[in-house]
Amino acid sequence: MSRHEVIAAITAQRVVAIVRAREATVAAATVRQLFRAGLRAVEVSLVTPDALQVIEELAHDTPAGTYLGAGTVLNARQARECAGAGAAFLVAPTMRAEVIGAGHDHGLAVIPGACTPTEMVDAVDAGADLVKLFPATQWSVASVRDLRASLPALPLVPTGGMTPETATDWLRAGCVAVGMGSALTAGPPDELEARVGSLLSRLQAVAQAADSGHRS
Repeated sequence: MSRHEVIAAITAQRVVAIVRAREATVAAATVRQLFRAGLRAVEVSLVTPDALQVIEELAHDTPAGTYLGAGTVLNARQARECAGAGAAFLVAPTMRAEVIGAGHDHGLAVIPGACTPTEMVDAVDAGADLVKLFPATQWSVASVRDLRASLPALPLVPTGGMTPETATDWLRAGCVAVGMGSALTAGPPDELEARVGSLLSRLQAVAQAADSGHRS
């Protein structure tokens, strides 16, 4: 596995699922459900109790072609701990070059958070594989379109407040993927597969429309 394979999976499916839970057992069960439902990239936030143990338990027992990451990574020490637990990628709410460096030292893809154009460009310059636009609630689809008119190469992953219904608007604005948590994981567990299926159908339709546009 290379970090480029991880990013290819994320940008092909166009979503990273986010798991936060009050108990490690709930987090582990949710991760397994998300993978079974067809998602290829799932992150476990470090705010979850015993998140590293959850990652260590599941990292080597995921379906082929899927990737388990760590979220809310704040510093290089945490980045190294997540790598040691078996995480395939790191996601952060902030832009810290030390997290990018530590992640890359261990061969992991890193998606730092940024909220201003300067932070986004700094993240790319520091080697970020993708850039988490966070919190996306501070932005609008229209403002992202304006931003990309000047900075079209920014590989943005808006996160915060995403739903299956709104995610497609951000992708049409040029974002490469979205981060989604409670819109997928909240609610009855027996409905999770249907929620994921609905999201993936919507994202696939956007990708097909974009491909058709490129060919025409």
